[in-house]
Amino acid sequence: MVPIVDLTRRHSIDVVEFLAAVERVLGSGTVLMGPELEACEHELALLLGHRHTVCVSSGASALQLALRAVGVSTGDEVIVPAFTAVPTAAAVCALGAVPVLVDVDASTAAIVPTRAAEAITNRTRAIVPVHLYGRPVDVSPLVGLGVPIIEDAAQAHGALRSITGAAAVYSFYPTKNLGGIGDGGAVATDDSSLAETVNRLRVHGMTEQYVHVDISQNFRMSEIEAAFIRLQLARLDVDNSRRRAIARRYRKAAPSMRWHADHPDHVFHLCVARVTERDRVRAELHAAGVQTAVHYPLAITQQPAYRELATNLCPNAEAWAAEAVTVPCAPELTDDEVETVASALARVAG
Repeated sequence: MVPIVDLTRRHSIDVVEFLAAVERVLGSGTVLMGPELEACEHELALLLGHRHTVCVSSGASALQLALRAVGVSTGDEVIVPAFTAVPTAAAVCALGAVPVLVDVDASTAAIVPTRAAEAITNRTRAIVPVHLYGRPVDVSPLVGLGVPIIEDAAQAHGALRSITGAAAVYSFYPTKNLGGIGDGGAVATDDSSLAETVNRLRVHGMTEQYVHVDISQNFRMSEIEAAFIRLQLARLDVDNSRRRAIARRYRKAAPSMRWHADHPDHVFHLCVARVTERDRVRAELHAAGVQTAVHYPLAITQQPAYRELATNLCPNAEAWAAEAVTVPCAPELTDDEVETVASALARVAG
């Protein structure tokens, strides 16, 4: 079976170097907030093209802290797309704020700027566009709305040429294009004050030992996680190029499929098409030896925990949820496996 992702393949590449890094961390006696984290943040800033990168415990934590840094608090509203991974909305709720769900584009699955504009009220404190599946969103139409923009780039490592909003947040969940050995995330920004605020909030709001100027909790990243991420950095551009090549092969093999809209900087964290008979298509691909997945089977408006927030009609978001199918696109796939998937897609597409 051609897998959606096989972490044993990815992790085997760096096992010797990683074990050496673990020994280095253990030998240093510093397992938190040490030299590995400092080096990781510096290298990430260079790679991602931002002045500051602050690493934290997860992508959701990164979004939560970035939103708080721009002033989001209890009772405020934050506009988010109705089709995204649940942590986008959950990070808003963690601050006591309310996610306002708006519809997405039928082709790009990105937040629709006109819908975002219509949703703004006097309680709106931020907008969170999501670079879903690794495809960059044009954030510029949102900037003129006069509300801070926090870009959810959890799936878009290497896709953004610059930060249009106040900050971009990343996830280092193991399956991501730049995956860690466990949970991890980062806030990337060109705003020194915002970076300083997030840096303080990740350690209980502390400015010096046992002096706390903000009420916050622990959002630290471990030295071992930082060391592992550093090992992945050098391969990101090559891996993203491989993902693009795989996606092009699939699109060439099955041009009639309704593929997620392309973009020159798309990094294909996930390679997704929309199909009307999803169960049948997935069964046929499985029979051909191709694993598939669904990202995501429910729009946020359909999630049991968030249904009461579904105050706007979001038909495109719910259509994406009903039809999205993910096919294998990991850079570790062999050429033979890519051809297996391409041939199966060609047959399914007819």
